[in-house]
Amino acid sequence: MRALRSASLLLAIGCCLGVVSCTTAREASRPRATPTPVHAAPTAVAPPAPPGLNGAAGVSGANVCTALSAADLAGRLGDGTGRVTITARPNSWNDAGVPSMDLCSLVVTRTGRPAQTVHVGVSALPTQGASLTRLSTTLGPDPVAAPEIGPDALAGPLGAAFTLGDRAVRVTAAPGLSRADAAAVAKAVVPVLPAALKSARITDGACQPAGSLAEQFLGASALLRRDYRVRGGLTCIWGTTDRTVAIAESITSNAVADPMPEAHRQPRPALAPIGDEGYFLPSEGQLVFRKGKRVVRVSALAEPPVEVTLDGLLSIVEPVMPLFIR
Repeated sequence: MRALRSASLLLAIGCCLGVVSCTTAREASRPRATPTPVHAAPTAVAPPAPPGLNGAAGVSGANVCTALSAADLAGRLGDGTGRVTITARPNSWNDAGVPSMDLCSLVVTRTGRPAQTVHVGVSALPTQGASLTRLSTTLGPDPVAAPEIGPDALAGPLGAAFTLGDRAVRVTAAPGLSRADAAAVAKAVVPVLPAALKSARITDGACQPAGSLAEQFLGASALLRRDYRVRGGLTCIWGTTDRTVAIAESITSNAVADPMPEAHRQPRPALAPIGDEGYFLPSEGQLVFRKGKRVVRVSALAEPPVEVTLDGLLSIVEPVMPLFIR
């Protein structure tokens, strides 16, 4: 009897093991479901700027800041308790964002305080409906309506954005800019802006080979061109009202402490197979790589955001690669 029970128990165990084994075999033979890939569409307003673009370096020639009356603006800033002086830096640049902004700088010095750099940006193309909404994300947390600056103006801890005619204007400073000072700068910009607007097309022949690839991403002929050189580095920008492509080169020197901060981000960005060191940042629509002393940033942005691939950015820069990979 005991032998019979033992045999029955072994049979039951064998059946269970057989069931588990067969079930496991069936599961292993099934095609496994592939996880749905997550594609990041970049929501950045503008790519990180190459080092040195603060008005001390950039494109020479008149700009909104140099057109301002420094004495008149100085009289509007501050609380009247100390002397205020304004100095316009002589150069300008473009941020390659959406909307693409032509930028310049004012240095504000107040008695007993550190000097403060105020950036004034003007959209390089006529503003679109979403322009102020996008620019408001660069004003610090919780921007609010600022009717004293303009009927559609928004203000945050870092400054304000508003429309003037058919252009979007942004006034910002670090570590912050009061609404009163932002309003003073805005009022000073009003009379000088029409004469200070730049031509939509400023070109350099070195950028031309990449133009057709850039326009493939734009989906149209470029309405905006911003090509220029800063300290030997070439910048090429193509844009429409809702998309911008940029290739920006900077040449490192001892004066540049960290020419490639993207390499130190945590978590570390995905590696890109280009140059001595390359990274792909899909959330910013950017490829950055270094070859010797040259650091190159390639970006593609859109509103509304669309996915930007590494292969797409590599294809845009490939026609002008001999300029950077030597």
